[in-house]
Amino acid sequence: MMTARQRTPQRILIVGCGRIGTRLGLQLAAAGHTVFGLRRQPYSLPQAIIPCAADLDNDTDLGERLPAALDQVYVILTPSQYDDDGYRRRYVDGLANLRGALESSGNAGVRLIFVSSTGVYGENAGAWVDEDTPPQPTRFSGKRLLEAEAIAARHPGEHVIIRFAGIYGPGRESLLRRIEAGSTCQADPPRYTNRIHEDDCVGVLAHLGGMDRPSTLYLGVDDRPCSQCEIMDWLAAAIGAEPPERTAGDAGGRRCSNQRLRESGYALVYPDYRRGYPSLFAERR
Repeated sequence: MMTARQRTPQRILIVGCGRIGTRLGLQLAAAGHTVFGLRRQPYSLPQAIIPCAADLDNDTDLGERLPAALDQVYVILTPSQYDDDGYRRRYVDGLANLRGALESSGNAGVRLIFVSSTGVYGENAGAWVDEDTPPQPTRFSGKRLLEAEAIAARHPGEHVIIRFAGIYGPGRESLLRRIEAGSTCQADPPRYTNRIHEDDCVGVLAHLGGMDRPSTLYLGVDDRPCSQCEIMDWLAAAIGAEPPERTAGDAGGRRCSNQRLRESGYALVYPDYRRGYPSLFAERR
């Protein structure tokens, strides 16, 4: 059954309208919503997405550039550089600028959906974590994302934070390339990994936007966290490569629970890596 939000046409802004944002925007536009895509150079966006040219880092007139009368804003950012300064400027400063611009443009009451990462948990020695587990990030990326989450939580309107695990899908084949290059896997202690297919990232975001009363925090992961060696062994066998050599390490990662997301009514397209990776094999042939 469709919710009231899904039935009523919305005005939706996607901030950071890259690959996932564009796919999401096309899906929302096809459902009858008016979709705006914000990025520095938005004019190559598909016709169904209305371009909104703005720079979260530099525009002092950001509020004037935002569309009026918005219902929802998705924030799907990518750092300009993968270091502490890049994460701070894009996620912390950028989100603070956006929050101020939403208020100055009359959009303070919109639902804000912010894409974060399970990296905010840090290392957990293979333990299970969920939305109630206190984050203890050890890397700069997790620390900056946690700062950004706090900014999102101070948004005067409704907010939802989704922490995605490692995203895989067409063009996101780093693990396959590592196996082909002969990379090792950590077996002592077992290093646990979590993932979600790109199709499900898009599906989860659309689902959260369509919910009438979502929680403020969800983990976006599939049903099967597993050890690094388990998935690398399986992938190696699937592509005809040698299984990875075992190594020892210091930390065991974490296992993320998607129970809250499941209970919200979302059904995964690819509930585990055994379902999701075969589509990538077909594209590589």
